Amino acid sequence: MTKNQDQTPQQTEQKYKAPALEKGLEILELLASTQEPMTQTEIAKALGRSKNEIFRMLATLVQRGYVSRSRSGEGYSLSLKLFATAQRYSPIVRLLDVAAPLIRSATKKVWQSCQIGMESGGSIVIAYSVEAPGNWGLALRTGSVVGLWNTGTGRVLAAFRSEEECEELLELHQPALGEPALEKAKFLAELEDIRNAGFYRGKSETLVGVTNLSFPIFNPSGEVVAALSCSFLERVDSLKTSSIEETQHVFAEVAEQLTNYFHGTAIPEDPEK
Repeated sequence: MTKNQDQTPQQTEQKYKAPALEKGLEILELLASTQEPMTQTEIAKALGRSKNEIFRMLATLVQRGYVSRSRSGEGYSLSLKLFATAQRYSPIVRLLDVAAPLIRSATKKVWQSCQIGMESGGSIVIAYSVEAPGNWGLALRTGSVVGLWNTGTGRVLAAFRSEEECEELLELHQPALGEPALEKAKFLAELEDIRNAGFYRGKSETLVGVTNLSFPIFNPSGEVVAALSCSFLERVDSLKTSSIEETQHVFAEVAEQLTNYFHGTAIPEDPEK
């Protein structure tokens, strides 16, 4: 046997420890578990380490964009970079793998197109799209970047975030093609209505004759990770298809199925409201 083969798993694990990496991961895991920004002193106390131990690690994480400083400069919180990085690999692949057959079945049932939208770096991106059966339908191309405050998808992805996360999203967002200037007061009021309803339904602000339906998909932490949306078109010819109420019900069920599949849950409403 070689020297390494003589070692126990515990000895091998101890030999190849990376203290600096461990500190960085501890900080990321801690910030991921809290809603409010934490000061350097609070982080050090929570991790049982000295301020000097985490000073350089925090500075590196901020420099690389994984941690953000609050406007006061004293608080630290997890940025959206880790979320965006994670979306590039298995989470989004798993979501789309599960969603694809459900969406295809739903579109055939109601004769309407459907798409999944996600946020990445402040942009609202169509990650998956299915066209309606038949000759007519309105489907957004996969990879399209759409508006934040003038689309159902964008509104839903903003509505189910914390106030601070929403503000950060507004700061990061670069208006998409055709997106009008932001009317912030109106937009925030719309987000409140969406939170109360649990979904979005409203006339398209891009095309005449289209009604947008959008539903949130949540992860286990109660965070919205995607929006399932339908650009509803009403048929006026002899072909009988599902009504908007029936379509709303079908796609609401798909969004709920996806949330349940990933053991997700919506953040409960404040009982005092």
